[in-house]
Amino acid sequence: MELRHFQSFIAVAEELNFTKAAKRLRIAQPPVSRHIRDLEEELGVQLFERNSNRVFLTDAGRSFLNEARAVVQHVSQAVEAARQVSSGWAGTVRLGIARGLGDAVSRIVNEYLRMAPRVEIDVLNMPSGFQSAALIDRKIDVGFMRPPTDGGQLVSAPLFLEPFSVVLRKTSPLAKHKALRICDLEHETILLIDRRISPGVYDLTLSLFREHRLEPKTVATGTISGDEAGSILVASGKGVYLAVGRNPIHPAFADRLITLPLRETSAVTEVHVAWRRDEQAKAAMEFVQFTRNQFKSKAHLLDPRQIWANGNKSRRSARPLPRRK
Repeated sequence: MELRHFQSFIAVAEELNFTKAAKRLRIAQPPVSRHIRDLEEELGVQLFERNSNRVFLTDAGRSFLNEARAVVQHVSQAVEAARQVSSGWAGTVRLGIARGLGDAVSRIVNEYLRMAPRVEIDVLNMPSGFQSAALIDRKIDVGFMRPPTDGGQLVSAPLFLEPFSVVLRKTSPLAKHKALRICDLEHETILLIDRRISPGVYDLTLSLFREHRLEPKTVATGTISGDEAGSILVASGKGVYLAVGRNPIHPAFADRLITLPLRETSAVTEVHVAWRRDEQAKAAMEFVQFTRNQFKSKAHLLDPRQIWANGNKSRRSARPLPRRK
């Protein structure tokens, strides 16, 4: 039983005329008659009654017509779905999102889904340090992360620069400042996240102190400031975090903790979109390209260092993040 058998049957059932059905299908009449005969033999039922003047559907034929239409419609939908996936406008794209990047990513996802409503977007919260392995193992398709990435199997592109901030208790003497410098933290205990969580942020944190020839007291933690556990550490006086991302304080601790900007020209990290070097799925690649275009077109590539260097100038005066060669 082939699709052409269904198509010929539907045409004859709707036209009740073999000649008209053949014309509608743009084939000769003998193949249409043969399709109907083959179909009746395979089903073991008579679908049409024929006389010298007219063709009629039998009760079995009327019952079969509804199901045959459904089969053809499902096949048509399957073909269209395959074409949509092949073109990149359908399918599933699984995203990994590092902490603090949800606001920026949600804007991209919402705009993309308005343009490509048949694409399914799955989102996973995933620390930057775990995303390279997840991409290589095909657990996610696109990562929003802070570098580094696995340069051998993955490709990444910068989207914007993100400033560091300091998370501390509101009762701290430093909380009276509007912004802090690294030298202000010389006598503070630095809560240093596990390097596996975000190796780039870990390395940059230590390099900031090395640049100023400072050796702070550090306490290793397996959490970040935005988690409840991390906010508890700060609130209990265990130390301060150098944090990145929006809202680096857990909401439950907003009345006890404060975030202050860290005004150092090197206190920034890049945020990248990353994907597999050998990625073949068009939906994933279309999403990556859309993301890169959106950040470029909307001037998201802003360098906070320019804002700090020029005092209180607005973000519009900031220069774009230089493209990598």
